[in-house]
Parts: sequence; structure tokens; C-alpha cells
Amino acid sequence: MENTAYLQATSPVTQPLWWQCSVIYQICVRSFQDSNADGVGDLAGVIKRLDYLKDVLGIDAIWLTPFYPSPMADGGYDVSDYADIDPLFGDLATFDLLVAEAHTRHLRVIIDYVPNHTSDQHPWFIQSRSSHKNPYHNWYVWSDPNTDGSPPNNWLSVFGGSAWSWDATRKQYYLHSFLPQQPDLNWRNDEVKTAMFNVLRFWLERGVDGFRIDVAHFLMKDPLLRNNPLNTSLSPTFWRSFGPYDGQWHFYDQGHPDIHKLYQELHQLLDDYSDKQPRVSIGELHRPDIGSWAAYYGRDLDELHLPFNFRLLSVPWQAQEVRLVVDELESVLPTGAWPNYVLGNHDEPRLASRLGQAQARVAMMLLLTLRGTPTLYYGDELGMQNGVIPPERTIDHWAQTMPGLDLGRDQERTPMLWDGSKHAGFCPPETEPWLPVSQRHEQDHVMAQLMDPCSMLSLTSRLLALRREHNALSIGKYLAIETTAEDCFAFLRQYGSQRFLIVLNFANSEQILDLSPFGPACIILSTHLDREEHLDLDHLTLRGNEGCLIACKA
Repeated sequence: MENTAYLQATSPVTQPLWWQCSVIYQICVRSFQDSNADGVGDLAGVIKRLDYLKDVLGIDAIWLTPFYPSPMADGGYDVSDYADIDPLFGDLATFDLLVAEAHTRHLRVIIDYVPNHTSDQHPWFIQSRSSHKNPYHNWYVWSDPNTDGSPPNNWLSVFGGSAWSWDATRKQYYLHSFLPQQPDLNWRNDEVKTAMFNVLRFWLERGVDGFRIDVAHFLMKDPLLRNNPLNTSLSPTFWRSFGPYDGQWHFYDQGHPDIHKLYQELHQLLDDYSDKQPRVSIGELHRPDIGSWAAYYGRDLDELHLPFNFRLLSVPWQAQEVRLVVDELESVLPTGAWPNYVLGNHDEPRLASRLGQAQARVAMMLLLTLRGTPTLYYGDELGMQNGVIPPERTIDHWAQTMPGLDLGRDQERTPMLWDGSKHAGFCPPETEPWLPVSQRHEQDHVMAQLMDPCSMLSLTSRLLALRREHNALSIGKYLAIETTAEDCFAFLRQYGSQRFLIVLNFANSEQILDLSPFGPACIILSTHLDREEHLDLDHLTLRGNEGCLIACKA
């Protein structure tokens, strides 16, 4: 049954780096905890909840979404100052306290780094657009119009329309891969690279443990600004349809080969700060080809430590489809590279809304037992569902610029559910939160789930505890197991004498499996949280929507 070559490819890590045996928890700062009764989450609110994250839930690292000064045209991903805190979220002293308090609890702090574009209110862009003679004139991507006055090429914005906007002062077009309020920086200008690398140094000096790099594949464009070819197959270039944007193959407006040298330099910068503790780089990458995605690790693992792997967000939720994604990922990883998995984030509908509550539990067991670093989106440990956002409360500009495509992201960014009070403990009852709280907050909140031994929170915290306790579940090797049950995905995690089978039923009907080569064994955790038993594995019965974590005798 064992494939020796495959086991060798997924051999256990003997001296893991901290991020290889960690679980990362993504926090939308604006939605996590309001500390000053203004209806908006903030850094002080995150500090207030650190004990929950460490002691109740049991995660290892937090990733904070942007907290920089911003006009908030795109939820803070339009930065107007990279070296400060928006007053909406606090100040630098509060940030420093957050890092110190997190580190006291042995929690790592990862922050968002937004290098592709700034806000159009950033001083750099204000100066760049003011004159061709300004020292900042070449800090952004500018181009003359075609002879007929049209944009220089056919590139499109992810958020709809042309990626070029006309500036009447310079009498040129500037590039914006997203909103017009988010002009793209010119990373071919060494002054830009120096300034943006200094941004990294600024936060490294303040003690951050790493960076999640926003749209990491966008930084380098084709220097000749060639037209993108048409995508006549209409195959989406991201994981879901973005409308007209998917009418092109994005060969020239992102991911130019020069980008790999840039990430080698960034890797070296982080190494320079890793004398006491390694610093991690995590890249947001949407690449249609898995080989081009894997290339961002670098041939010598000298680029991104963790190119984010989003493939489980889009795959049909069927056992064999999911297994194919996992096995294909393992097959393309460069030697020594470390995998990672994501099942939810601030840009995708909630896990429980996509899969339903029953399969969300199966998905949680999958996420926290696969080989690699998992990222857990805030609230998914509760089974939070998409919020209901009335039209008059819509904030996300994507929903407004591309109506009819259901691309709004407010639904997955609603406030965290802490208790059963009017606004779920996110903010005082008399304060209006920035987005509506879930209509199910009275039964889905943290306090209620802490009292329920069968809750999603109880399942998640137990999975995290088992992962911490057993090296096999964090840094052990992975081996997919063949079964005759098409609706089941089974795999082995092993480290030394520790062996665990994870068996997941993706159907709502009972499945019976013969896994006798691995018995006798003991079920130590079921997603139903009602089953712990010794058994032989020649007749393993899984109920509908059940996953089991099984300890095998050595």
C-alpha cells in the first residue's frame, strides 16, 4: 500500500521553523472587537481577545488585515501612509503593545503588506501626478495615450473597466489594477523598491514576525505594455468569475518573470532580520497553473516561504476532487518546500455558507490535519455564516462597481460573535456596528459554543490541541490512502512511531470502509464529537458528514 517514492517526497520535518508547525488565524481588525464604542474593531480590541486566541482556541500566529492610514476606498488596501496607524484602529503605541502582549503569549504577529499599489491620496502619488519634472514622476506606472487618445493597451481592472485612468494634469494615463483610487507602483524604479523595502524594515524593527503580501503576483508588469490575449474559452483566470476580466489571459499585466528576482531580494531582507527568530513571507497568489504558482517558492527556496494555496476554495466539494488537489500540490512542491492550505478569507464567502454546517466540520478536520500550515479565518471556528447586508449598508466598492455579479465581500466581513448581547459583544448595544451583526448571533457566539461540548468551537479547539500534542499531525509525512468509497478521502499522517488516519465522509449517507492494514486502532475524535472507541478497521462505519481522526497502533 505504501509508495516509497511518495513517502520520501513528504518526509517529516526534523527541525521545523515556527511557521511550519503553526496555525495562522486571520483577523479582520475592523470586524474583530471594538474597544472604544465607535462601532469599528481596532488594535486595542485585538489585545483584549488575545487570551481567547491563545488559551481558548489555541492558535500560534495572528495575521492582521491593513490598519494603515487609508481613505478606505478598498477596506484599507488603499494605503496613504505605510508607516503609521489609522486613528480608526489606534496608534503606533497600541500596535507596539499588541506585539509585546502577543509575544508574551507566544503568539506570532503577521501583518498585511500592500506593495502593488497605494491610495491616490498617498503623498507619493500626489507628487507623481503633479508634474513630469517632479522627483516622484516615475514612481507609478504612467503611459501616453494611443494616437486616438485611447488607453495604451487593453488591460482591465479586476474591479471592472479599463485598468487605465486619464490624468488631466500630466496628460497621461496611470495604471490601476484595481480601483482608480489605487494607482500601481512602478517596481521597475529602484527608488520605489528601496522605499517599499524600507517599509518592511520599519515594521520588522517593531517586532513583527512576518508579512502577508497582498496580490503578490501583480508587482512586475510587462515593460512593453503589450496587450493581453483574449481568453476565448472564457475560463476564469482567478478562482471565480470576475466578469469581463476573465475575457483575457493575464500574461502581461502581472507576473512578469522579473518578479522572481524581486522576491529573492525580499527573502534576503527577511533573512537579515532572522538572527533571533525566522521571519516569514506569505504571498497572496492567484495563478491558474499550479506550476507557475509553485515557482514562487524559488528554485532554491529563496523566494516566498508560503505562496498562499487557495485551491480548496474553488474545488468541487467532493472527496476525490479534494484528494486530487492535495496530491497534485504535493507533486509540484520544490524539494523541501512547505505546503499550506486556506479554506476561508476576507475575499470569499464563509466556509459554512459554501458547504453547509455539517460539511464545514469535515472541512475543519481536513484543514487542521493536512500536511502544511493552515490559515483559519476569524469566525470559521464558530461556523459563522455570510451576513445579510441591506443595500443601504453596502460598503465594499467591488459590489458597487460590478453589480449583478455577486462579488461583494461585506458578507464575509461582519463582526465577530462573542456573546448573546445585541451586537454580540463586538460593540456596546447602543453603538451601531460598521456592518450588521449576523442574524444568528444569539446562538452562534463564543460564549454559547464554549458551553456546548458538541459545538464547532469545541471541535476546532480539540483539533488544535491534538495538532499541538502530536508531531504527526503538524510536521509528519502525508500519504493518501486508497479506499473503495468514492465519497471518502482517507490519508495517513506519520512521525516516527506516531500514526494517524484521517477519514472524511463528504456525503450525507453512511459509508463503510475496509482499512484493515492499519488496525487495530482507536477513534480519538469524530467531527460529531460523540465517539471515541477502540476498533478494528476492517469494517469502519462513517455516518453521513462524519470525519474521524484515528490513532493507529505502531
